[in-house]
Amino acid sequence: MNLQTRLQPGQARHPDVSTQDIIARDKVKAPEWVASESYEYLGSEDIDTERYKSAAYMQEEFKRLWTRTWQFACREEHIPEVGDYYVYDIGPYSFIVTRIAEGEIRAYFNACLHRGTKLRASGSEGAASEFKCSFHGWSWNIDGTNKSMLCPWDFPHADPQEYSLPEARVATLGGFVWINMDPDAPSLEDYLGPRALEHIRAWKLEDRYIACHVTKPIPSNWKLNIEAFMEAYHVPDTHPQVSPTNADVNSQYDTYGEHVNRFISTLGVVSPEHAGKYSEQDVLDMFTVGDSSIVTDKPRVSDGATARQLMADMFRDMFEKAANADLSNVSDSEILDCFSYTIFPNTFLFPGISLPMVYRFRPNPRNHRESLYEVLFLRPRPRDGSFVETAEAVHLTAEQSFCEAAGMDPGFGAILDQDTDNLFLQQEGVEASAKPGLTLGDYQEIRIRHFEQAVDKYMAMEPKIPNWKALQRR
Repeated sequence: MNLQTRLQPGQARHPDVSTQDIIARDKVKAPEWVASESYEYLGSEDIDTERYKSAAYMQEEFKRLWTRTWQFACREEHIPEVGDYYVYDIGPYSFIVTRIAEGEIRAYFNACLHRGTKLRASGSEGAASEFKCSFHGWSWNIDGTNKSMLCPWDFPHADPQEYSLPEARVATLGGFVWINMDPDAPSLEDYLGPRALEHIRAWKLEDRYIACHVTKPIPSNWKLNIEAFMEAYHVPDTHPQVSPTNADVNSQYDTYGEHVNRFISTLGVVSPEHAGKYSEQDVLDMFTVGDSSIVTDKPRVSDGATARQLMADMFRDMFEKAANADLSNVSDSEILDCFSYTIFPNTFLFPGISLPMVYRFRPNPRNHRESLYEVLFLRPRPRDGSFVETAEAVHLTAEQSFCEAAGMDPGFGAILDQDTDNLFLQQEGVEASAKPGLTLGDYQEIRIRHFEQAVDKYMAMEPKIPNWKALQRR
């Protein structure tokens, strides 16, 4: 008899050792945000695939979803000085994110209020004393107030006092600059919820810097793109080189409120799919980290020892030396494991040390079958306070491998290639299928269901079109 059939929906787990049991054995114990669980069963219904196939659906997302949600626009390190700016685009919308004072950042809709020309090109960043239109010379101070209009005598109907640049809301957290186009949206703190907010604050990501930043267009809808990274269920078949050292199918999945979810995938242990096939020495020899360039040699695992503990000790020392950082109070789990948090709608935060990443996903407003995937590595800042450069983005073409990006570890680049190679086939398969829905696992794919329920929530709302007058500072 299959005992699993007696369980209520969502209660089934892989019968092997749990994520929390693995972490509990570590020498340097994990903090509360690691040693906790927060799973909730959210149903078993198929996910309608029209959302991935329809250009009209994507256009409605721009009106209902993207205009109401908090989004990571840039890092504070992108705009450290007054007058520094960074252009962030989402769909048809564009923003100049700029620092106007030491403790104040604003995000202006990136369009001249004369005839609509962008004030700064998409993808640009720099420093400015004003934002001047290249077409007719209208200009704005960095605080958003109108500075000048060419031939003001011809515009008696355009009061400069009424022509300040409309703004999105801005919040900062963890060194990130977040924006929201909806003046009525909840605060970022309320949007994330108390538990997720507590986790993010505990990571102190404001003490990290961008060591590598890579972008690549992916031939799939943005939601298929983001969902490919929401579970470790795909690891045994998509990443066979990783599976022997990754507790993939017994990873842990959690949800927090409406906008945050996560998984914890423990590393340095054999996947349950390969139980009995590999020794502790094999695990050590085959282990892959986010940046294997720091690994100069791999020692022997002594009798009674585990590869996981040996790697935690080894990587703590190596990462301390490589980053000139103090990791003595960081748990073994934080050193080794993969922690993946989704901040709805389009940001992943990975607060671990071996995989210190951020993912961001953005739709192509001109093609619902394409999206932009970004990978950033955030390394700890040197303990001595020495200056480190913020890495500039490396822009790959759709045909290029992640391995070609400067600063990307080739081993990890190959993993990203494996992930994204599936997406073209999935996009085409979803469109070719006679089945109108995706069938999800109750536990291992809960993050996808949680994400799509948030999509459904916003898509059920009336369109929220930015009103330029309501978005001006008074």
